[in-house]
Amino acid sequence: MGADPSGLRRPRHPIPDFVERALDERGLVDAYRARPAYQQNDYIGWITRAKREETREKRLRQMLDELEAGGVYMNMEHPASAKT
Repeated sequence: MGADPSGLRRPRHPIPDFVERALDERGLVDAYRARPAYQQNDYIGWITRAKREETREKRLRQMLDELEAGGVYMNMEHPASAKT
């Protein structure tokens, strides 16, 4: 088994269709892909682990809002993704 080119040591979560659609609809595919692999993976795992649909939707909205705003990751400052 080859090494993950992203450098992740944890299993990579596949992106669900509903997340891909939401990223595309909001025009945030590039912002998502620009984030480090660990952030992409953390977002997807966090969203898909939600047991209730409303929690999943709330987490998805938070990710989309953070990607749109830039400079934020999981409600924490993330200067590397700040938009100029």
